[in-house]
Amino acid sequence: MGFYKDKKGDEGLEFSPEEESKQKDKSIEKTIKEYAVSIIVCVIIALIIKTFVIARADVDGWSMYPTLKNEDVLFINRVSSIKKNYKRGEIVIFDSHNKEDDIYIKRIIAVAGDEIEIRDGKVYLNGEELEEEYLDHDSKTEPGFFMKNKKKYKVPEGHIFVMGDNREGSEDSRNFGPVSLEQVQGKAFIRLFPVKEFKIF
Repeated sequence: MGFYKDKKGDEGLEFSPEEESKQKDKSIEKTIKEYAVSIIVCVIIALIIKTFVIARADVDGWSMYPTLKNEDVLFINRVSSIKKNYKRGEIVIFDSHNKEDDIYIKRIIAVAGDEIEIRDGKVYLNGEELEEEYLDHDSKTEPGFFMKNKKKYKVPEGHIFVMGDNREGSEDSRNFGPVSLEQVQGKAFIRLFPVKEFKIF
């Protein structure tokens, strides 16, 4: 038999076995509800983090070689897609808007207002040759379809000009033009895998 004292601590009241069983069931039900609410809250927080804070991105292909390799695992800072404060040299992922709806990962070469020129296998930014230590030493940059007939190109407001580090094997702004900031999903801030090549960008 169970006993219960009221708030004043007066005489105990006896529970029948049936009532005691009901009390236990209520306690179990309450615990389950509390766990369920906690799980839902955790899922919501995880979705918010994935949508607005960080997200995993797996590299598929070699367009960013030698900086990134096929099957590298990165984490992307999504906060940047809200602030849109991108800088030259940062690595970003964005919607390609091609037929396959691919997600591309490239390096920002120029931002709005910059003037870009490609000649003699080199990139010139605002009149000066761009130092690109992230490229292979024998790498050459060709103009591509978009830049082929442009001696100099000024990046419009609200856009960035991107290229892959593997200049001979990258589909990028040289072919499809500048990328709208609205297409950008975030920028890479850490390479987690392979572990031996862990890197913070």
